[in-house]
Amino acid sequence: MSLHLYNSLSRQVEPFQPLDPSRPTMYVCGPTVYNYVHIGNARGPVVFGVLADLLRRRYGALAYARNITDVDDKINAAAAEQGVPISAITDRFAAAYREDMAALGVRPPDLEPAATAHIGEIVAMIGRLIESGHAYEAEQHVLFSIASFDGYGKLSRRDIEDMRAGARVEVAPYKRDAGDFVLWKPSSEELPGWPSPWGRGRPGWHIECSAMAAAHLGETIDIHAGGVDLQFPHHENEIAQSECAHGGKVFARWWLHNGMLNFDGGKMSKSVGNIQKIHDLIAQYPPEVLRYALLSAHYRQPLEWSDGLIEQCTRTLERLYGTLRDLAGVDAGAVAIPDSVETALEDDLNTPRALAELARIAGDARKATDPAEQSRLKRDLLGAGLALGLLQQDPAAWFSGATAEGDDARIQALVDERNAAKKARDFARADAIRQQLADEGILLEDTPAGVRWKRSR
Repeated sequence: MSLHLYNSLSRQVEPFQPLDPSRPTMYVCGPTVYNYVHIGNARGPVVFGVLADLLRRRYGALAYARNITDVDDKINAAAAEQGVPISAITDRFAAAYREDMAALGVRPPDLEPAATAHIGEIVAMIGRLIESGHAYEAEQHVLFSIASFDGYGKLSRRDIEDMRAGARVEVAPYKRDAGDFVLWKPSSEELPGWPSPWGRGRPGWHIECSAMAAAHLGETIDIHAGGVDLQFPHHENEIAQSECAHGGKVFARWWLHNGMLNFDGGKMSKSVGNIQKIHDLIAQYPPEVLRYALLSAHYRQPLEWSDGLIEQCTRTLERLYGTLRDLAGVDAGAVAIPDSVETALEDDLNTPRALAELARIAGDARKATDPAEQSRLKRDLLGAGLALGLLQQDPAAWFSGATAEGDDARIQALVDERNAAKKARDFARADAIRQQLADEGILLEDTPAGVRWKRSR
């Protein structure tokens, strides 16, 4: 079967073909690093990480970028509150984000561009938009003119007059149109800023992703993915500014959007106060359980998050690892992903169907008595898990609650977080991490090459 993906732009499932089969390109919107992220922020990285692996298997290569937004008003507010530079905040929480993703089995992207490292590209792109008449300067701000782009609204399918009406709630007097959005804004002395032709300032959120995607993946990319909550205005604005800056070239050929997490029947959000941070959840539950839960519903659908879901996924993984434990003496040979699982994933990332196949294989393995059949089924079970980022640890380690490799990554991430906390002069957090590691028998040692750790028991 060929790979088919639902394209939010066309509103239909389409057969996927990259522009360059030797180098498919994918960009996923990453975190704004001012605090720990919540479990809803992990759904995209987990699901689109499965897609990244699938694309590599299919094409042999992939250029996958997931950005870090490290300049933002929320970051500025956190830095001002603590009296530290923004890098102290962003370094700490970027390290924490990587720790959380590693715990969930999310492999790092090929590219992790940070907004502050691309100010030159951002300024250049804004300059092209002004020169081509798609942007204008007003009171030290630079704004994109939505009236200059006939395709505005084509992704979200929103009527431009409705969008203008909604924007009038907070219309700045210097805007020509209520829907125009900021590309560059001035910075006061106490705020971070960079020199530009329009004065010292900082970029708007939307232009950052357009500039970073173009810098690393080219003017037209194969896949752009992110949460459905980003479809408007973020992704809509990315399309407008990118296509106008690049002479009308298509920005992204496929748009993929994952659904939101719901909690107690309502959307998980900071405003409601029902946020569950990954940092806290992985201290309570095996991270693989959380990963399984995030894959349990189709990525485009909402996912109802609950204690019951976590308990159900825990029991399922216990049963699956129990099957592998019972087959401990069986040689599986070289692990390969079963066709039935690959076919499910090629059908618009149908992870529920792939998980059902995994369960079926495990059920057959529990009933098998022929040694050759047991070997084949164990191989298929491990291969199905490999495609989903599951069942890759030793069953004994699962039942004991940790893996050596996963624990090493967790420990190093804590060491990195402690270093960032010290840099931010958050000595209370740094001391707490040191004590946490000491309680686990992990000793820290300062060396000329940096901080190293070792186990004392």
